[in-house]
Amino acid sequence: MLQPDPDVSKQPLNDLGWVNRNPLDEKITLLRQRLEQDNGIRGLEILNPDEVERAKRVFYRDGFVVISDVLTADELEKMRAASDRVIHEILSMDKLRQGNRGSHRYSFGGASLTGQQLHHPEWAMLVDLAKLKPILTALFGSPDYIARGAGGDFCLPGACEYQPLHSDMSDRQVFTSDDGRKQFTYGSFLDPRGQLTYRDLPCPYICCNFLMVDFTAVNGPTRQIPGTQHSHEPIPSLDEEPSWMKLSTVCPAPAGSVLIRDVRAWHGGTPNLSNEVRAIPNAEYYAPWFREELTPSIPPEIYADLSAHGKQICRYILADENLKTGYRKSLGGTPESSRARSE
Repeated sequence: MLQPDPDVSKQPLNDLGWVNRNPLDEKITLLRQRLEQDNGIRGLEILNPDEVERAKRVFYRDGFVVISDVLTADELEKMRAASDRVIHEILSMDKLRQGNRGSHRYSFGGASLTGQQLHHPEWAMLVDLAKLKPILTALFGSPDYIARGAGGDFCLPGACEYQPLHSDMSDRQVFTSDDGRKQFTYGSFLDPRGQLTYRDLPCPYICCNFLMVDFTAVNGPTRQIPGTQHSHEPIPSLDEEPSWMKLSTVCPAPAGSVLIRDVRAWHGGTPNLSNEVRAIPNAEYYAPWFREELTPSIPPEIYADLSAHGKQICRYILADENLKTGYRKSLGGTPESSRARSE
């Protein structure tokens, strides 16, 4: 059961972490020292927005690519302010920082009643960035890709655990509720012949995470395992995961960059042992030929301010004027589908 935190509104963003956790604990200190020494993908390539063909090669090779300066200084400040505001709203419901993706770790979308944050104009801005359009067009082979939504995640100082490696999609799976009364279907692709899986397809689904602060060795940079987007190997559990994978993080990388991910590639959250909140709001897209269930999440008044291209790609998630926004009482949790994908 979450406990409200009425004092959150009075606290600066970077003072919101380390709740019931001691940053000077011996184990935490040793882990911080190890991360400072060894964390980060060696030879990490960080590209400029005009390197479209190179971005395409790196993305197809690794399952992700980092592009710097995708957000202008003004766009970055607007998005930081919006993230700060929403983080304070979410944490006002969670005094003990239980999180919805583990202690001190949160999904922006998971906490929202709509599953997205597109009722905020700053998140809608991310979906419709001019610098991102040519890169996504190259990756999907067409400008007719489809906006799925926009959310992202943040981790507070004091998120001391690793999130298990996982993939953000799967072949079609059916889950039954604990009481046996309901069935839930996740995923859409299923080859009735049993010859192909979603991992054999061209990239069907891209997530773009925007860095609000520099990714450093100790502030919870995303870990990505290069080349795993087509892997049929079982994703290792935290106990099975080799140490090099835990250190395969996207750092250092500068604020204002975007981490563009094929969501099938193995990835996971890492400890934030710093003194700053690490937020990565996102925008997500489907390939022109791919569909999973789309939930209306962008209000008409925000949709009206998009460019012609933005309106085109967001047409399937346009809501009516009765869109209900706010936060889930429990702030949501890790979806059954995501747990299954990591298993």
